[in-house]
Amino acid sequence: MAVTAPLNLAVVVVTLATGPRKPAHADAAESPRTILISGGKMTKALQLARSFHTAGHRVVLVESAKYRLTGHRFSRAVDAFHVVPEPTAPGYAEALLEVVRRESVDVFVPVSSPASSVPEAEARTLLDGVCETIHVGPDMVRTLDDKTEFSRAAEELGLRVPDSRRITDVRQIEEFDFPEGRKYILKRVAYNPVGRMDLTPLTRETPERNLAFARGLHITEADPWILQEFVEGQEYCTHGTVRGGKLQVYACCESSAFQINYANVDKPEIEEWVRRFVEGLDITGQASFDFIEAADGHAYAIECNPRTHSAITMFYDHPDVAAAYLDDGHPMIVPTPSSRPTYWLYHELWRLVKQPNRRHRLATIATGTDAIFTRWDPVPFFAVHHLQIPSLLWKNLRRGGTWTRIDFNIGKLVEPGGD
Repeated sequence: MAVTAPLNLAVVVVTLATGPRKPAHADAAESPRTILISGGKMTKALQLARSFHTAGHRVVLVESAKYRLTGHRFSRAVDAFHVVPEPTAPGYAEALLEVVRRESVDVFVPVSSPASSVPEAEARTLLDGVCETIHVGPDMVRTLDDKTEFSRAAEELGLRVPDSRRITDVRQIEEFDFPEGRKYILKRVAYNPVGRMDLTPLTRETPERNLAFARGLHITEADPWILQEFVEGQEYCTHGTVRGGKLQVYACCESSAFQINYANVDKPEIEEWVRRFVEGLDITGQASFDFIEAADGHAYAIECNPRTHSAITMFYDHPDVAAAYLDDGHPMIVPTPSSRPTYWLYHELWRLVKQPNRRHRLATIATGTDAIFTRWDPVPFFAVHHLQIPSLLWKNLRRGGTWTRIDFNIGKLVEPGGD
């Protein structure tokens, strides 16, 4: 990152001097509001800030002290930035309320991490009556985040999900009658930032390996896992913003275990699945789903994340994102036909070095667009790569911590036990 700093700085300076101050689709809202956005370290928070800003609204961004050097605070789309406690720390809701009152916030749009989804839902008890919160309630967050409860809710609505069961004791693996010819995997119900990509297959033919693998996971009643049938096929992910059970912002794209590329695809069965689910549960908030399209041609939902998806970056040139978030009854929007696939340049450069198919990587860069860089707002691109991430690396080094990878998308180091 130090090697590229002079070049990136030069690009930013030239862009600031010659580029536009707002995108072509910028507009002035008839009734401008002040929007509070949390999760300031993540690209999806930056994208929403830009979407609200270009629609004529005022944007306030918040983040915890650990990420106070987020490059997004320097965006032209951000009118004010505040440091608040960690979402899981005492006083978080009170700190949000203080910001809401100080900045005269009209609407709170949480950009939650898995760890902050429930605290931000619980903050509504303080914020209701002071500002609107576009987030599902705490009980619904817990239901949707719990993979077994989510599957049960989907089945009750007649929607396709893989066979699954809750595991609270290793003996359940030993006693389970694995169907012949079918594979299962174990996934932790709580968010698992490091182990979530472990898809070790468990089968009827491998009872000893099944048991040995399960014993290494520390499965307990307090830390349950889900045994889920492994459906082979193409993975898809979706983002949805919902008001009163009505899907108003929607995107679907091909997915993978480590998702850092987004290109919109049309999958009518998945869209219909999402519509029926959010309507059936009368959701208001943001809900993201993961699907697998199996060999039988049908899509099976494997989990739900009740929060903003990074696929929202595909709406970078859409003029109606703010209205679709804020107005009841707004027609559903999808990424524009002109929207180019989004990526993170430093991830693509790393893949260019490490992976053999360089022609594909170069094509990705040439045909897509960086999710952080934009000509009218170039400073965040420099600050993320040369302030935010280096500061996190330096802090991690000083305390002797460990990390598995840098994720420029969510603006952090992926660490064991992280959020």
